[in-house]
Amino acid sequence: MIQGETFRFNLAALQSRIAAACAVSGRPVDSVKLLPVTKNHEVEAVIYANDAGLSAVGENRVQEAASKRAEASNLDLYWELIGHLQSNKAKEAVRVFDRIQSVDSLKLIHRLDLMAGELGKPLPILLQCNAGEDPRKYGFMADALEGALEQALSAKHLIVDGLMTIAPLDDEPEVAKRCFERLRDLRDSLADRYKIALDELSMGMTGDLEVAIKAGSTQIRVGTALYGSRTQASDSK
Repeated sequence: MIQGETFRFNLAALQSRIAAACAVSGRPVDSVKLLPVTKNHEVEAVIYANDAGLSAVGENRVQEAASKRAEASNLDLYWELIGHLQSNKAKEAVRVFDRIQSVDSLKLIHRLDLMAGELGKPLPILLQCNAGEDPRKYGFMADALEGALEQALSAKHLIVDGLMTIAPLDDEPEVAKRCFERLRDLRDSLADRYKIALDELSMGMTGDLEVAIKAGSTQIRVGTALYGSRTQASDSK
């Protein structure tokens, strides 16, 4: 685990990248939120984020996040699930997380709605779209997104904040650009058709955040640029 001084240096460098990308895109810097991704790092990663004034953290696994949240229970942080969620872990995920970004199937929409109802906890979500049509990625395909949105909007206990995507891993920036612009265009079309905001566009990570910001991202999810390379957590749940 890196030291706090290294984290602060990395954060300053990352914030400079974000500010530069916003300037080039003609966007105010506060229109893009930073979600530090603390998965596969010790709880100190969460504490560093909190101490730096960041308001949320992103995790990939339910049990790992539950353990960290218990350890850091004195911190006022917003916990977001950004990794694939199996429907049989939906109840625990609703307990642990404040928002689930990786809602990628109709089955999961229905399960989360049921569990949120049982727990009496209205649950903000993002619908994950495989906007880059990458067979290795989860998410609704573009032509299935409208149906998924209708199901999510009809759910009594879910709050649809917007959309999320992960660009295909490719050395060519144009690949990420097409993915992010497609998600933005889908959001604009659906927001207009259903007369809803869908304000959140969660897209962009360490390697492609500039492209994402130019395409309209409202939240970038960054781990490596803040915490360095990760080691695989022993808990794979």
